[in-house]
Amino acid sequence: MTSSLSDPTLERHFKGHRDTVTSVDFSCNMKQIATGSMDSCVMIWNMKPQMRAYRFDGHKDAVTSVQFSPSGHLVASASRDKTVRLWVPSMKAESTVFRAHTATVRSVNFSGDGQTLVTASDDKTIKVWMVHRQKFLFSLNQHINWVRCAKFSPDDRLIVSSSDDKTIKLWDKNSRECIHSFYEHAGYANHVDFHPSGTCIAAASTDNSVKVWDIRSHKMLQHYQVHSGVVNSLSFHMAGNFLITASSDSTVKILDLVEGKLLYTLHGHQGPVTCVAFSRTGEYFASGGSDEQVMVWKSNFDCSECGDTVRLQHKTASSAQAPPASSTAHFPFNSNPSVLHSQTSDPSEHFNRQDSQTAAYTQSSSRSGSHSRATHSHTYKNPSTSSSTTRQTQTQGLPQHSSQSHTSDGGVPPGLASTLEHIIGQLDILTQTVSILEQRLTLTEDKLKECLENQMEIGLHLQRREEA
Repeated sequence: MTSSLSDPTLERHFKGHRDTVTSVDFSCNMKQIATGSMDSCVMIWNMKPQMRAYRFDGHKDAVTSVQFSPSGHLVASASRDKTVRLWVPSMKAESTVFRAHTATVRSVNFSGDGQTLVTASDDKTIKVWMVHRQKFLFSLNQHINWVRCAKFSPDDRLIVSSSDDKTIKLWDKNSRECIHSFYEHAGYANHVDFHPSGTCIAAASTDNSVKVWDIRSHKMLQHYQVHSGVVNSLSFHMAGNFLITASSDSTVKILDLVEGKLLYTLHGHQGPVTCVAFSRTGEYFASGGSDEQVMVWKSNFDCSECGDTVRLQHKTASSAQAPPASSTAHFPFNSNPSVLHSQTSDPSEHFNRQDSQTAAYTQSSSRSGSHSRATHSHTYKNPSTSSSTTRQTQTQGLPQHSSQSHTSDGGVPPGLASTLEHIIGQLDILTQTVSILEQRLTLTEDKLKECLENQMEIGLHLQRREEA
């Protein structure tokens, strides 16, 4: 399959934050990108060049995490101000806010159905909330240090969390019990996420490594030592065959999980790359860094041959309850944990970045069986100075979310997929409308109660005057 790969290309560049970009996420239809920053702002970037970005001010301190709801009608943001906000990603910048924790909230993540939210905090807890009315459901409390990240599994039955206590914990959402703890002896995991199949997790560690663990056998499947700095973030491709990582060594790397090999090293950011995320379709990915920039890349992965893998993952994820730890996970990758990738001398590591819009990547030629490395450099024009023709050429290929990808990968008819997406979107809108109406009704009831109390006080006052 890897023979179908083309080189990643830098498509768009966004600059507007005034401090380090901490988090990035794509909407489901690829029309918007949400980012959070140490500048306390949430930004919504529109992929169409003629549409301006939205800046959402509301948090009183750094924004640490952002995510679109599955339908794309909401954006959740976590902050160092101990709150979580739910935004409607439009020009009006409407939001609801709730105090989620007693310390910095490090991450926020929607469940697959968009109905619940999981948050992780420096108060050492993980909390699960009902999105509707922001109702607190329960807390998970076994970590003994800051919790950096918490994510739902694809089927929403499990939660994975990583902490400065050097553990990664796997939780059963229904029983609220810790199923297993993975130990990071050399450092702690900044970021964790589930593989799309739900059978394993990947962890980005402060010891410069990336590890892939089987959540059923509890064994390490793969261990990549390809970065020369702390790994801050990672993201799985929707087909599950590729993993992208962001590091403080200023690089973004793409790993081929099937062959257990490093494919690309991408340069462009000046200073640490702090966040990275694939789009929902996997056709694009975005990176953000301490240089205050957001870069959007086209992955150029030909996934026409990924259908069998995706179907296999859906079959695995929809199977019965998790089997005992002794069972073997169906993981279609090179699962030899001794497959280590040492950081080798790479000419592109010394690439001379003339400005923040210059990007280069290193393509590993290991796909052809050779251990030699071919270095390719590409200079991309600064979008702020390039002509409008260049900007349109760069963005005209951006996809408007279509159900065709479902047809080719999972066999879902286009009409049915489109109808389901529309229904989900309408349900999300109805949920928010009901929530707003309930809030207004609560305010009205409070006002009515206050009026009745005032009326009673006035009546008592008049009665006393008459008696006097």
